[in-house]
Amino acid sequence: MRPGSFRRLAVVPRPNPDARDWVALTDEPLPAVDAAEWATVPAAGAVVTFAGVVRDHAEGRPGVEAMTYEAYDGPAQRAMTDIVAELRQRWPEVARVALLHRVGELQLSEASVLVVVSAPHRAAAFDAAEFAIDTLKEAAPIWKQEHWAGGSDWAVEQHQIRSARATGSVTAASAAEH
Repeated sequence: MRPGSFRRLAVVPRPNPDARDWVALTDEPLPAVDAAEWATVPAAGAVVTFAGVVRDHAEGRPGVEAMTYEAYDGPAQRAMTDIVAELRQRWPEVARVALLHRVGELQLSEASVLVVVSAPHRAAAFDAAEFAIDTLKEAAPIWKQEHWAGGSDWAVEQHQIRSARATGSVTAASAAEH
């Protein structure tokens, strides 16, 4: 770990069986199967799982070989918790939400982020999951560094961090319909 990095090691803490939310920042592989199983409850007829994975290219940059994710731990976890709280305001029918992000160096095809949402119906589950990932990218102090054969650099689409409530997700309009 480089000096000045805010990353710290942590296992993915499992929520208690009655918890409605699972928010974690970790350097461990993300437990997609466990999260989907945890989110599956009798009241929910839909479980949407989104995994963001490291791909071999980025905007304007082919040949990406790996990514390093760093986060400002406390503020990142607070932002993630705020995102889930805002999601619940917009979609109160949502049963369970898992919002997990990985930090550290990840290889191609490894999951960097996992969003799992369960709800009684698919529209709310899809909309809420889309809101969660879109807002996470805008509101959490998590950064990625791309590595390729010729070197490495911080991702080019970095942006100003905004609060979960201030984000302008496409699904915000559809949330008002629910």
